[in-house]
Amino acid sequence: MKSVRQRGLTEGSDIKLEGQLLIAMPAMSDRRFQRSVIYMCAHSSEGAMGLVINQRANHITAPDLLEKLGISPRSPDDEITSEVLSLSIQVGGPVETGRGFVLHSSDYFSEDSTLAIENDVCLTATIDILKAIAQGHGPARALLALGYAGWSPGQLENEIQANGWLHCPADPDLIFDDDLDNKYSRALAKIGIDLSHLVSDAGHA
Repeated sequence: MKSVRQRGLTEGSDIKLEGQLLIAMPAMSDRRFQRSVIYMCAHSSEGAMGLVINQRANHITAPDLLEKLGISPRSPDDEITSEVLSLSIQVGGPVETGRGFVLHSSDYFSEDSTLAIENDVCLTATIDILKAIAQGHGPARALLALGYAGWSPGQLENEIQANGWLHCPADPDLIFDDDLDNKYSRALAKIGIDLSHLVSDAGHA
């Protein structure tokens, strides 16, 4: 496991993970984060916050969610818009699971509610973006995360030093790809790690 540690697990608290991907190690003991890929929305001395981007919320669809929120997911022609049909709903993390966060491309931006993160990736957590998506005026690429992953000051840094997480640069193609099953191996591949080798080496540090 020495080569894995050299890939970003020993830098300590100086690491700035905002706009990067956090990748769970195979030995992750917390079942909520096993084989998870997390897009980091914020990381500072005050703590960290991110959204899991490879765990589908199978209990609800985008049209059903919008209707529950009182938003018509249909066009004036009474057809469900393509943006609604393509909206991926995922389990963003164990904190505030009843709250929605939309990670999206920068072609949608609200001065009052949108946070620009990095590389044309933005975060909006208000109902206005869902209304725009329902009306066919939303961002070109988006995913809706229910809940988020959060860390108190120093907690994530300690978990990284304990070999719990890897990290790598993010890119929109990986973030918004609907092929969730392969995001974990693709994220590892971005830093030159073969998942099959990593699994076979686990526990042999």
